[in-house]
Amino acid sequence: MGRPGVDRVSTTAFSSATIVADPSPLAGRWDARLKDVVGPIVAAVALVVLSPLFAAIAVAVKCSSPGPIIHRRYVLGGRGKPFEAFKFRTMVAEADAVLARSPQLRQEFLLKQKLTDDPRTTGLGRFLRKYSLDELPQLINVVRGQMWLIGPRMISPEELERYGPHASRLMAVKPGMTGLWQVSGRQTTTYARRVELDMQYLNEWTLWLDLKILFRTFLVVLGGRGAY
Repeated sequence: MGRPGVDRVSTTAFSSATIVADPSPLAGRWDARLKDVVGPIVAAVALVVLSPLFAAIAVAVKCSSPGPIIHRRYVLGGRGKPFEAFKFRTMVAEADAVLARSPQLRQEFLLKQKLTDDPRTTGLGRFLRKYSLDELPQLINVVRGQMWLIGPRMISPEELERYGPHASRLMAVKPGMTGLWQVSGRQTTTYARRVELDMQYLNEWTLWLDLKILFRTFLVVLGGRGAY
């Protein structure tokens, strides 16, 4: 007998394509549902406790360069449902124009979805990225139920095809603020390795694994390793 919610296949329309969300070993498990209950509570408490830090970063971002304080990234959530993920802005306002003017940068970005030496990033932005402070507004996404505190990488619609046969399994669950990929090298890993780590997380998930990832996240972030 299959677990509740695991043997059902759902589809979510997105643009002109249809995403088929295959059952995930994580989806439908009673212990996995704790992520949907505990995560938003922890995130709400963190938002209150960290509110002075949020205010300080917001002022710093506003004063450091022209542009909005919050950057909204269009990503795919559970069952392929798109949503806006929040981050503190770390780039110059004309970031898209800078990328458009350089074929070399565009090629690197298409390959890695990141730039090793990104000319679009502000001085403050590099500091925020090094210690993952730019991702703190995603606590709001967790409170909204759009993300988990710990889970697979969040991806843009354009990245989905790069997951190949694993795409449907990824879309069966929510993305996380942190995850196995982040404590296994962060941006220094190849894109293929990130896909492997996401699938490993979904296949091997336990509450204990989440606790270990959370602990290792603090160590990696405090050390500022693997981010750019």
